Amino acid sequence: MTPLVLIHGIGADGRMFEPVVERLADAAHIVVWNLPGYGGKPLVGPLTFPGLAAALAADLEALGIDRAVLLGHSIGGMVVQELAATFPQRVRALILSATTAVFGSRDGSFQREFLQARLGPLDAGQTMAQMGAEVSPRLLGSAAAPDAAAALVKLMSEVPEATFRAAVQCLVTFNRRTELERIAAPTLLIAGEEDTNAPLKAMTRMAEVVRGARLEVLGGIGHLAPLECPDRYADIVRRFLAELPQEDRA
Repeated sequence: MTPLVLIHGIGADGRMFEPVVERLADAAHIVVWNLPGYGGKPLVGPLTFPGLAAALAADLEALGIDRAVLLGHSIGGMVVQELAATFPQRVRALILSATTAVFGSRDGSFQREFLQARLGPLDAGQTMAQMGAEVSPRLLGSAAAPDAAAALVKLMSEVPEATFRAAVQCLVTFNRRTELERIAAPTLLIAGEEDTNAPLKAMTRMAEVVRGARLEVLGGIGHLAPLECPDRYADIVRRFLAELPQEDRA
């Protein structure tokens, strides 16, 4: 079966994909990859995108996976883009979910504001659970599953604060915009219509740059499609896997 590697976002570990994994178990050999500091992995030093891509490539090697379909969500989508730029031989196909090719503004003002918005509440004594409850209405779309908010708060409450801080500080350094047009692997982009973190407009521009890319838009969905609409999300991924050329599915 096709190896499908799932890489999570900043506010949850790989368990954010559990509803999707259940629905895709018969379609691919699924590997859920946790970033350092998530899912019980130790956090050693600062996180960097080159370091994350190298760690992912090493883990694929250890698992005996030469090439894989890589699905990255949010910061996970950035890790996938980094891998495609630095270890392209590992990439069979890409699924970029609720992500972007560059983070922030050229003058750095957006990055500074983002860091303050995400880390300021923690500096003021807010817990990860409190932050999850506060941000969930902004992250979820109008058509999100009723249990999505509770699932998000639980997952976010279990992310170690030090890990969240390291991931946010890594996130604001990302820029692989110039590499988009060099991506040669089959590429699917999945966007939430109501996502304000990875806006549809930005993902549409990405789809226009990546050669042959397809964009799927989930109406009424925000930033956390795997939790908000797992059925629709899994169906999109399943179709993409089924449509890969035979040599890319073997």
